[in-house]
Amino acid sequence: MKSTCILAAVMLLFLLASPSEAVITCSDVITDLRPCISYLVNGSGKPPPACCSGVSALASAASTSADRKTACECIKSASQKVNVNFQLAQALPGNCGIKLPFTVSPNVDCSKIS
Repeated sequence: MKSTCILAAVMLLFLLASPSEAVITCSDVITDLRPCISYLVNGSGKPPPACCSGVSALASAASTSADRKTACECIKSASQKVNVNFQLAQALPGNCGIKLPFTVSPNVDCSKIS
């Protein structure tokens, strides 16, 4: 009986979970991009390897549309709180050899990310 209740509860959770909800969190995004902060504020040249590893991890983690929108909103919000050089921020994915499905900009409309 107890295992039936647990199974029913688990099944209910799966049925109630929306498939379009983001799995990635702002905490995940910040953790991945933390090694890039000093580069994005004061940097020049190539980003440090730890930064590119974080960008790569973020690109891999943001696998759904909801994840990409969440990542975009987190990056946009964080970049408004830190004095980021937006030219470096926009060039960061390319400088790391990685493609992101959105531009890093304070004006990006994250709701249009697919």
